[in-house]
Order: sequence, then structure tokens, then C-alpha cells
Amino acid sequence: MSRLFLALLFLFLPITSFSQETMKIDSIEQPLYRPLIERYIMDEIKSLREENQSLRAQVTKQIAEAKLESSDRAINYTTSTVNNIFYIITAAASLLVLLGWRSLNDIKNSLKIDTAKKIQTLTSDYENRLQQIEVKMTERSKVIIETQKNITDTNSIHSLWMRAGLEKGDEDKISVYDEILSIKPDDIEAMTYKADALLEIGEVRWALDLTNHAIELDNEYALAYWQRACSYSKMDKQTEALNDIKKAIELSDTLEDELLNEKHFENLHDNKAFKSLISES
Repeated sequence: MSRLFLALLFLFLPITSFSQETMKIDSIEQPLYRPLIERYIMDEIKSLREENQSLRAQVTKQIAEAKLESSDRAINYTTSTVNNIFYIITAAASLLVLLGWRSLNDIKNSLKIDTAKKIQTLTSDYENRLQQIEVKMTERSKVIIETQKNITDTNSIHSLWMRAGLEKGDEDKISVYDEILSIKPDDIEAMTYKADALLEIGEVRWALDLTNHAIELDNEYALAYWQRACSYSKMDKQTEALNDIKKAIELSDTLEDELLNEKHFENLHDNKAFKSLISES
């Protein structure tokens, strides 16, 4: 009997423990993934910074090694050429002396002049080649640095967009959008989303200026017209708002489904033209 009782006890003990763990998990109300996302973003930014520093060091080292190698090669080639010239001149001078074509002084002077001209020509040629190599290396370095900067800016902007998605307050979102615009001033998407956040806090005139600037940069961006229509609607400029709504739908027909869901269009619900747009959609 005691053995049977112990067996039943061990059988029901995991079930009771599992029930208690389930009750603990169900009692959790706050999301646990937010700190993990923030930690992931910080680790990614740190990793990118370390990779950028390593890349910069490698590029600098490669440029220095390339310049040193080119200089050594040019000097060795010049030295070999000059030595060969002297060997040829010595052999020719010996032959001329033996044959008696010229006197020793004439040969000496002629050799000096010819050697100086040849050395000057070779030196000028290799100086030009070295300058061309330096120019090419400088241009490639600029391209690499510019590409590295673009990669860094892209990664930073991506991280800021992820951060903006996590922010709950409109003021905090506006601050993140300002950081994006400080990196990329012509980011029309950041301007448009910032305008939407400004409408939420009542800054209608500021939002209108932003959407106007975004449309100046890209007059084919549908969301910019949509946000400007929201600003016009808040200012009770129904004609301008309806014109921008039509333009936004013309550029992106998926916005038709959002006509009734957009709370900033409440002033237009009694407008006949707005009702006709809804009926057409």
C-alpha cells in the first residue's frame, strides 16, 4: 500500500507544479520583449561602430602599403635602368676608344650629357606615374569613406525607425524623427510621419509646412498629400483638403479604404464631394 501511495504522489506532483507555473505566466501583464528589443538595438549599434572602426583601420593600412609598394617598385626600376645604361655606355665607350672614333674627353662629355638627359626623362616619367597612382588611391579612399558613411547613416536611420515604432508619446516620436532628419534632411517619409505626430499635438500650421516641403521634394509621394489634406481639414479648408485627398488616392488607390478611418477628416463627413469619394470607393 505504501508503494502505491508513493507512486500516486509522484504522478500528481508534476501536474500541480505545472498548474502553478501556468498561473504565474498568466499573471504577467507587462510585455517582456521590450527590454530585449532595446538591448538588441544597442548591441547592433555597438557592433556596427566596432566594424566601422576596424574597416577604417584596414583601409588606412592598405593605402599606406600600396603607396610604399609603388615607391619601392619605382625606385628599384629606376636603379636597374640606370645601372643598365651605365653598362651599355661603358661598353660603347670602350669600343669607341679601341676603334679610335673619338677622343676620350669627347666620349666622356657626350656620355655625361646623354646620361643626364636619360635620367631626367626616366625620373619625370616615374614621377608622373606616381602622381597618377596617388590620385587614383585618393579617389578610391574617398569612395570607400563615402560608402562607409552611407552604410553608417543607413544603419542609424534604420535603428531610429525601430525606436520610433516603440515610442508611445507623440513628443518622443517627433524627437526621433528630428534625429532622422538631422542625418538625412531630405527624408520625405520622416517629414510626413513627423507631420502626423504634430497634428496629434495640435501643431497644424507646422504640420502643413512640413507636408508642403515634402511635396516640393517629391510630388509623387501620396502620403504627403494625405497628411496635407489632414492639415487642411483641421483648418476647415475643405476645398484644398478634397483636392489633396483626390491626388493621394490617384497616386495610391489603397488609401481609399482609410477615408472613413482617418479621424482628421471628421470636418468633411457632411461634405457632398467627400461623400461621393466614399461611395466611389
